Amino acid sequence: MPATDPPLPRLIAALDYAAQQHRDQRRKGIEAAPYINHPIALLRILAVEAGIDDGDVLVAAALHDVIEDCSGPAQEFIEQRRAEIGAQFGARVLELVEAVTDDKALPKAQRKLAQIEHAGQLSREARLIKFADKTANVRDIGMSPPADWEPARIAEYFDWAARVVDAMRGADATLEAVFDAALAQARRAHGG
Repeated sequence: MPATDPPLPRLIAALDYAAQQHRDQRRKGIEAAPYINHPIALLRILAVEAGIDDGDVLVAAALHDVIEDCSGPAQEFIEQRRAEIGAQFGARVLELVEAVTDDKALPKAQRKLAQIEHAGQLSREARLIKFADKTANVRDIGMSPPADWEPARIAEYFDWAARVVDAMRGADATLEAVFDAALAQARRAHGG
């Protein structure tokens, strides 16, 4: 499927929908930043730093955590989010969001392992979103880690994020370089 231009009204609609879904959420860092900052960071990484202009990728990046983090444990809410995303933003956007959504029914350790195993099987477009997500998370943890994270846990997160990215190498050299630079800077900030 050819890349679609990122029509501004569609992208703004996606950001508005994401902002509504994440309105009561905060990031885990010491600063407890509003959650919506995270999807905005992905858009900046993709569009500004890597020059990605595929409208479906950008819209899906804005929505990438809605199913995973805004549905709760009940399957009907997960299905409701899927239906809303599909109806408002199209089947391709829904497909990309689902591709980067973790199964919250799995224990955390299994989810993390599944991400590594699944990363190499993602479409190129889904990999772009996953690259931006890992980059944004590494930057956030590098600048403002959760207050209860010890240095070993921070280092463990960085190692895990690198393993996910390593499974996706070859999708986009610019995004790989952006992630590598972010990881190196975050490790330096935490003595690694």
